[in-house]
Amino acid sequence: MERNTTGRGRTTRHAQKRPGRRRWVAAGSAVAGAAVCLSLASVGHAAPDAPRAAAHRDRPSPGPHPDTTWTSREAAAYWTPDRMAAAAPADPERGSSDRAAAAPRAKAAPAVKSAATARHFDGIPSVGVLFSVDGDARAHHCTASVVHSPHGNLILTAGHCNPGTRAAFVPQYRSGADKQPYGVWAIEDSFAYPGRGTTGAGADLDFAFATVAPGEDGRPVEEVTGGNSLSPTPGYANDVTVVGYPNVRHDPQDRAVRCATRTSRLSGTRELRMECGGFYGGTSGSPWLSDFDEESGTGRVIGVIGGLNGGGPKGPDSDRISYSPYFGEKVLDLYARASQE
Repeated sequence: MERNTTGRGRTTRHAQKRPGRRRWVAAGSAVAGAAVCLSLASVGHAAPDAPRAAAHRDRPSPGPHPDTTWTSREAAAYWTPDRMAAAAPADPERGSSDRAAAAPRAKAAPAVKSAATARHFDGIPSVGVLFSVDGDARAHHCTASVVHSPHGNLILTAGHCNPGTRAAFVPQYRSGADKQPYGVWAIEDSFAYPGRGTTGAGADLDFAFATVAPGEDGRPVEEVTGGNSLSPTPGYANDVTVVGYPNVRHDPQDRAVRCATRTSRLSGTRELRMECGGFYGGTSGSPWLSDFDEESGTGRVIGVIGGLNGGGPKGPDSDRISYSPYFGEKVLDLYARASQE
């Protein structure tokens, strides 16, 4: 195995795991069966393809050195309400969606307006935002969700949502709140396929998992927020509830949105599509929840906004159509590796 500290080259991995370090991990052998209780796969480490962006003077001041332990207490102390509010979108010239950041958009069918539109709401505990000060990711730039795991410490997002260093997960994020309802959780390690991308075969691997550090009281995040069950995609036609967080540049309300809709197949691919307006930049990684239970605020996650072009077509109506990779053996294999931690 090789160990990678994001944006800093590769070194040999030490036999003893160091707390608070981050790695992008490539899953190896396939698993037997479709259940999420899987045999553990051999893995290797993969460095992100893009170099770190140079620091800008208007960025938040650096947090802890990335080689030190990064705890949820430190994440909460660093990501104060003022810092969250000041975390401007990384690229003000970016198009209407963050979903094209990883690569130029492939030619896609024109967006068709749909009657469905996402509505703002107060959010659910199992879904939140990713904050990071690394590279270009200094706003809440993507959405993530808690998935049920043996250690209760696992979140799921899109593969192109590399959280970077000094990253945090904020479940049921409340913009401007003095105290977040479910706390601020430090991201430790991240797991994704090195071949992930937003075009070609790599788009089918546009998903990732991350482990988060325990809270200040020692409890894992799932014990506090609840978690969704990871499930293979049962087919192309599904009734789902999609929950995400558009970033403030695209949605000044800076609140969660949700939409109940039906999925179909994205023509010419092995991916899902859904039509519902309001899923602007920042919603990459939003979970597609089947059998959503209003009382518990959880369901079976069968997809995430991601895939081709980062999760949607180009154009003025790009917020109205979203894509997801099809969850099969590959996502279950990656889950098995991540859930070891």
